[in-house]
Amino acid sequence: MQRLAGLDVGDKRIGVAVSDGIGLTAQGLGTVERRSRKADVAAILALIEGYEVAGFVAGLPLKMDGSEGEQVDRVRHFCGHLANDTGLPVTFQDERLTSVASERLLVEAGVRRAKRKQVRDKMAAVLILQAHLDGGAGSAVPS
Repeated sequence: MQRLAGLDVGDKRIGVAVSDGIGLTAQGLGTVERRSRKADVAAILALIEGYEVAGFVAGLPLKMDGSEGEQVDRVRHFCGHLANDTGLPVTFQDERLTSVASERLLVEAGVRRAKRKQVRDKMAAVLILQAHLDGGAGSAVPS
């Protein structure tokens, strides 16, 4: 199985994770501070360099009732450019509550508030990718 990269695309930061070689687990790689589309794509590619990633799984921030809002449009727009720029497919994963779950896990682990801000998006990317790998906890969303 080829590796996948998980993305938590926000307006200020993009959390990035990668799967292991057999598609069982997701590990956080880092966070990209948003600058421009071109710079953001380059930074993501730098983080995943050497992992031989075959595609991306991006979290889709649906509203609690399952409807789509403006943020979904921004994520789809960015991911469309990412797919065009890299030639790699992008799959969307329902990400409702991943940021909340990420924050809760970090609090439970005793991570200080200032440090949590730095790793929250990376942890959300891990949770998004892991949900996709598990095939549960929020289903894949049509492109």
